[in-house]
Amino acid sequence: MTADPQLLQELLKTARKCGADRADAMLVSSTAISALCRKGVPEGMEHSETTGLGLRVFVGQRAAIVSATELTPGRFEQLAQQAVAMARVVPEDRYAGLGDPATQGIADIAALDIVDTHAAPDLPALLTRARMAEEAALAVNGVTNTNGASASYGRMDVALADSQGFAGNYARTSHSTSVSVLAGEGAQMQRDYAGHSVVHLSDLDDAETLGREAGERAVQRLNPTKPRTGQFPIVYDKRVSGSLLSHLAGAINGAAIARGTSFLAKKRGGRILPLGLSVIDDPLRHRGMRSRPFDAEGFRAAPLNLVEDGILTEWVLDSRSARQLGLTSNGRASRGTGSSPSPSISNLYLSGGDIPFDDLLSDIREGILINELMGSSVNGLTGDYSRGASGFMIRDGKIAEPVAELTIAGNLIDMFQQIRAADDLEFRRGVDAPTIRIDGMSIAGA
Repeated sequence: MTADPQLLQELLKTARKCGADRADAMLVSSTAISALCRKGVPEGMEHSETTGLGLRVFVGQRAAIVSATELTPGRFEQLAQQAVAMARVVPEDRYAGLGDPATQGIADIAALDIVDTHAAPDLPALLTRARMAEEAALAVNGVTNTNGASASYGRMDVALADSQGFAGNYARTSHSTSVSVLAGEGAQMQRDYAGHSVVHLSDLDDAETLGREAGERAVQRLNPTKPRTGQFPIVYDKRVSGSLLSHLAGAINGAAIARGTSFLAKKRGGRILPLGLSVIDDPLRHRGMRSRPFDAEGFRAAPLNLVEDGILTEWVLDSRSARQLGLTSNGRASRGTGSSPSPSISNLYLSGGDIPFDDLLSDIREGILINELMGSSVNGLTGDYSRGASGFMIRDGKIAEPVAELTIAGNLIDMFQQIRAADDLEFRRGVDAPTIRIDGMSIAGA
């Protein structure tokens, strides 16, 4: 369902009549269809349609939010009165407010190409795709069982309007396939998976290809050992290297900076990555999984270099965190219909990697290639980092036997400074990085 902009404007007018000085309203409607099978038998078939409406009002510097599950004009006055009554009794927030009208606008929606205009797949088509992925995985020699496979489709429609005159709406679709299988028997059994998500069905990896990939990965992990405890070069596979960017994004989030709870709070303008590497947030990526023409405060979307040539240049800011820090929002606000905006990334990636994969490994006498991470212990104040992991030994520059049940540890400040990046960046996940090497990390193993 696409929201009628005029109805949102009527809601805002009603809020003003009920005593709000300023207001904004967001409507999000979504459709989700999914099919899950295990051993070819359907285990979950879902089709859901939901709508969420959020009205945020300001009375002076006091703000409140009410939410509903439909855009019903007959309820506008009741919603507005509830919101204004709530706002009048909450504490003042001198940093609260709407976005700056000077920065509001809508980027070229057509250029984003984030809506698949073909008919949505039905449940039988999704089930067929899931079965194809699972069958291909089970056909791999050594695969003995399955956790199941799934295929899904989604569409989200977003509309935003505020009392300053901004009004905009857009939609985004998604298609995905995933499969997880096991190899081996009993206590020696190993699990692995494969999956892919895209905006357009035509870009989705073939189901059989994903199935074979999951099966082959599971078999390759059979009979793992534990590496010895010590310090090693660690190579992060592309499946997990983006997690380092996620930790970086959390550390430069404007809300964390304003609270003083980030280990990078005093690093703006300083070098945090090696020369040549940049971190870019791009809400305008063509067919990007997180692309959008404007943020949750109506800020016109634009790419942003958060780290440029190794130098930390920007925080991730919405309007409130920007005001706290004496800065200007850079359009990174996100929100749900029942919550206030907060800083958040869109399509984030690490650029500048220029080392061929084989060269990245060539001088490693003994190291570890990590392709799965479990758990997370990251201290936001100090940057101390510790995670469970599994993967493969690297011996004399070559990938060797599988390893499991190890813990990798270090400090993110030091880790970021030592990153060496390969030239194999792919845009598949929303947060993307090439293969990354970090030397001298501590390993707890056998």
